[in-house]
Amino acid sequence: MSSSPLTDVSEDALARLNPAQREAVLHFEGPILVLAGAGSGKTRVLTTRIARLVEHHGVDPSHILAVTFTNKAAGEMRERIAKLIGEMPTGMWVGTFHAIGARMLRREAQLVGRSPSFTIYDEDDSLAAVRRIMERLKISTKTWSPRALRSAISGAKNALVSPEEYAKLAMDPLGKAASLVYDQWERTLRDANAVDFDDLLVLPVRVLQQNPDRVASYRERFRFLLVDEYQDTNRAQYELVKLLAGADGNVLVVGDDDQSIYGWRGADIRNILDFERDFPTATVVRLEDNYRSTPQVLDLANAVISENTGRRGKTLRATLPPGDAVAQVATLDERDEAEFVAEEIVTLGSGPRALDYREVAVLYRTNSQSRALEESLRKRAIPYRLVGAVRFYDRREIRDLMSYLKLIANPADDEAFLRAVSVPRRGLGDATLESLATIARDAGRPMLEIASDSARLASLRPAARQALADFSSLILRQRDNARDSSVDELLRNVIEEIRFADHLKAEGPEGMERIENVKELIAGASEIVADEGGELGLTPLDHFLQHASLITDVDRQNPNADAVTMMTLHNAKGLEFPAVFITGLEDGLFPLRRAQDAPDEMEEERRLFYVGITRAMRKLYLSHARSRRRNGETMQCIPSSFLKPIPPELVTQRASFKLRGSTRAAPTFSQSASSRRPGQTVDRSWMDSEVDASQDAPRFVKGERVKHARFGSGTVTELSGVARDMKVTVAFDDETIGSKRLVVQYAGLERGFE
Repeated sequence: MSSSPLTDVSEDALARLNPAQREAVLHFEGPILVLAGAGSGKTRVLTTRIARLVEHHGVDPSHILAVTFTNKAAGEMRERIAKLIGEMPTGMWVGTFHAIGARMLRREAQLVGRSPSFTIYDEDDSLAAVRRIMERLKISTKTWSPRALRSAISGAKNALVSPEEYAKLAMDPLGKAASLVYDQWERTLRDANAVDFDDLLVLPVRVLQQNPDRVASYRERFRFLLVDEYQDTNRAQYELVKLLAGADGNVLVVGDDDQSIYGWRGADIRNILDFERDFPTATVVRLEDNYRSTPQVLDLANAVISENTGRRGKTLRATLPPGDAVAQVATLDERDEAEFVAEEIVTLGSGPRALDYREVAVLYRTNSQSRALEESLRKRAIPYRLVGAVRFYDRREIRDLMSYLKLIANPADDEAFLRAVSVPRRGLGDATLESLATIARDAGRPMLEIASDSARLASLRPAARQALADFSSLILRQRDNARDSSVDELLRNVIEEIRFADHLKAEGPEGMERIENVKELIAGASEIVADEGGELGLTPLDHFLQHASLITDVDRQNPNADAVTMMTLHNAKGLEFPAVFITGLEDGLFPLRRAQDAPDEMEEERRLFYVGITRAMRKLYLSHARSRRRNGETMQCIPSSFLKPIPPELVTQRASFKLRGSTRAAPTFSQSASSRRPGQTVDRSWMDSEVDASQDAPRFVKGERVKHARFGSGTVTELSGVARDMKVTVAFDDETIGSKRLVVQYAGLERGFE
């Protein structure tokens, strides 16, 4: 290939790579596994490889498929590729597994019983539909929650287990109940021309498994496949990669087995550990030079993760100069811990090396830990943003309007119909809508179609028939408008016709805030299709709805907003901050109690800790509390077992002011007399070690059905305490017994009884 300015760009990019990165980029044909440690420049490898394929090897961009795990990562990849080449290559597919799956399904919809305008059901849509199926099947929601059955079905789907197979495998009561719902759930989705989030992975796999011609076509189209975060692939994603690549295909996967943290939702670390088994001719390259963190942070990370046995093994090497020591901070309780974090953030914001708020992240294991932290930040007027709180598209007013758009795009979407027809109220009660649903189901037709058929609705009162007819006419009018209108214009039309602003204003001050969210939705609708350019063969409305279904709260964060970021450790994956606080490092909370008797889960919890550590660039704080209030009661805590193996020279021990004033202090794990360094102060911060409490002990939930050996069956009405002190109040079915308050560890309650 002749020399050109573009080729020079590729050579310049190669010159900026270290030897291991260069080896990965220069690899041309055949499978390759890149084991990329945290902060080792994997995105640079991926984007430079794509630029080299296009510029040096002359690969048509339409023959390249790049798969990421987040929309943010996909956007960053597009930007970097465009910067390297001078423009975004035309025809190349770049996106998340779910976005790529949705794109494939639009093309192959007829092969899985859908039309290209199918709706993507989100979690709330799915739960509502599952609840209705349970009601039809007379499965009590007191025995099994819709969320529990939906979760079981989701696990089966991502493991590529069909309803028929699942029914054969279901042995326990939960599985048997889920198998009944699973079968009906698949029919419901087909009838509604809809898919759930899992289907965006499962159905493309089914298309390829059942249609050899489509496998050949996609392999011919995508000659080069690049997959990021391979350690987090589940069975469906794994099969999709194998089907698209073939045994000796040109597939490059990048991942870090030490950052595999999604086993609880189906990810299988064996996919990366056993890569060479699936691709015997694979080359393996390790990226171990870290460009993100100081040596102090990396030494700690290496010490922590070395405790795991299920790993391929690598050691992160720092390229940055030495920095500040990692601080291990002991506090009195969760309020004291929060006070310490807030005070330290103020300190970080002053002096010659002052950090902006946006450069600070506070991480925790569970969302419930944010309350005390939020209070302390608010007290000091420190701005913060919560990642993992209510997603923009999950806000009630946004979901209401989105249901109109979904129904306009897909008239067969009964879930969208049921939500839209109820907002604003049209004098249609639950009984009327249930009658309509029954008539539609018996006729095998969508509810919207039946709503305009007065002959089928003779059993309903005249006012209800008229309201349904008016609603049906409204949707059909807007469906006509959608052919020529932009999405933001369509939204304005709907809002005006249903007088949605008046509906929200009636809610008072809260309604005015919701109106502002509606304005943001309209603005977003006008920008999204323009920014992303749309997709060939996809209407602007379909494109907008697909985007809204796949966007996450992390994607919506404004990186320029000067606010402290607060999130769970899972949400922190892929991010980096100059200063990071990891809070709540206590046994039972981090690691969770359930992991302590399960080696695989404990290793995943430790990998999660490793992920949190490696988010830090300059400053890292590890904090724990002597006691913590949960479920209305205060319990004593012991330090996280993750802190035990950390060599004492890798951390500086600190204690909060309140704890230093406590008289009930005891040494931490790493501060015994034998391990203390000369001149090092002792942080006497912990209570007696015989306390064996847990913050994640198995607990009941209100409304759950239970059985007592003496009192019979009943329903849990109240809960208090945790671990050994957990108490439940049970309203027993036998009126002569009534309600009893029981200590869980002695009561011998059994779950799941009607």
